[in-house]
Order: sequence, then C-alpha cells, then structure tokens
Amino acid sequence: MNSGFRPEERVLKIDNADDPRLAPYRNIRERDLVGRSERFIAEGKVVLNVLLSSARFEAESLLVLESRLNGLEQQLRLCPPTVPVYCVSQDIMDGIAGFHVHRGILAIGRRKAAPSPAELLSGLPDRALVTVLCGISNHDNVGSIFRNAAAFEADCVLMDETCCDPLYRKAIRVSVGATLKVPYARQGTIDDIMAALAREGFETLALSPSGAQSIYDAPSAPRLALLFGTEGEGLPKALLERLRTARIPMSADFDSLNVATASGIALSRFSRFS
Repeated sequence: MNSGFRPEERVLKIDNADDPRLAPYRNIRERDLVGRSERFIAEGKVVLNVLLSSARFEAESLLVLESRLNGLEQQLRLCPPTVPVYCVSQDIMDGIAGFHVHRGILAIGRRKAAPSPAELLSGLPDRALVTVLCGISNHDNVGSIFRNAAAFEADCVLMDETCCDPLYRKAIRVSVGATLKVPYARQGTIDDIMAALAREGFETLALSPSGAQSIYDAPSAPRLALLFGTEGEGLPKALLERLRTARIPMSADFDSLNVATASGIALSRFSRFS
C-alpha cells in the first residue's frame, strides 16, 4: 500500500560545500564533536536506527548521499519535522567530512541528560549485571565492550573519569550503535563507583590474569558487577587486593587477552543466557 510518503520532500538539496548548514560535519575525523555540548557524530544506517529510536539521545540533523535517499524512507518517517535532512553528492560529502564516507549517511546527535552512576544503579532491578571500566582509553576497546554489553544484556556500563568518551565517533561505529543503546555513566573515580555499587548491594568481581579463581568456578550473584581494567597495567593493585578476583583460563604460553575479548567471555559467563 502506497502511503503517499515521499522521502525527497523531507530533504534539503545542497550543492555548495561551503554552505554554513554543513559546518557541524566539517573535518569530523580530526575534529570530533565529543565534549561540545554533548554532541556527537553517528555514521551509517544501523547506528542511525539506534539514534532515532533512543530515549536518551536525539538527532539534530542528517546528512545523506543522493544515492542513499530512497532506502531511508523508514528513518525519515522517524525524524521529527524539526530535524533538517541535508542531501549532497559524494564529492561534497567527502570534501566536508575529510575522508571517503562509503556508508553515505551521517547524523549529528545530542545527549539529553548524563546520569550519575548512583542514578543509574538506583533504577536497576533486583537481578542485574553491570559492566565497570577503569582507565580504558582505547576507543576500539570501549566500542567493542559496549557491543558485548548489548549482546549479553548487561543492564548498564559504568566508566570512571579516566576512560575515553563512548560518544567518540569511532567508539560509536565499532559498537554498532551500542553506546547509544546501553545505559551508561562516565564520571568520578573508580573508588566512587565502587562505593555506589556497594550502596546498592552489588557484588564486584574484578577480572585479572592473576585472578584467584577461574570465572567458571566463581559464583554469580543476583546483583553482580564485572570490573575490567586497561590493557598492560590492568586494574590498580590496591583495588585487586580488596576485591574478589577471577581469571579467564587460557594457555600458559600466552600473556593475556584483549580487554574487549575478555569482557565478551565474562559477560557471556554471567549473563542470563548462560
């Protein structure tokens, strides 16, 4: 049934790369929007779908290739009429962005509110699984961890202030939009986060190659937080000394797993699917 909706009627065709309306998209590889009034870049159709369906984020504008317009009817229906949709050629999009945008779809998103760890934890159910990150500054790892958290239905991700922002363009892309889907808080020290978890009755299991027991022997808990540290240095020694620790069994001839891989294994072990 033809609804009469015409995607081309929602778009504004722009033929000039110097058009000021395109300024937010200029040189996004070098000039990421994170930290600028909570704005960020979303790339590709899958991430756009997550952005448009999110209650915590909203789209401010879309930039679409002419050749991709006909495949975006559903997405354009979801866009409020106040959200401008700009349509450009491949040459203009690449020139504005500063690299070849092969997906042909970009959007400027904005976070509505940034909850604290305490606010997130207070709203969780009696049975909950939380992912906690300490000092993880690699955007690929953060994006992959969020993707794992979404896949195994972690209730939220808590990050200390030394972690990189999950709204960085590359983190969003690697997560396939999971950083816009999984509730998270990024603030305070790791000690602040541990205190908030304790107040809400969470048991914390710190993942480390030197952990006291295998994760397959470690008991679960109704409210469980899995703690991951940065690669190389790992979690602070003082933290490991006061927490229950676990390791992922692996070859004695190899040093350790990538933290994103470790998070996937641990989340699978303690998820409701196990």
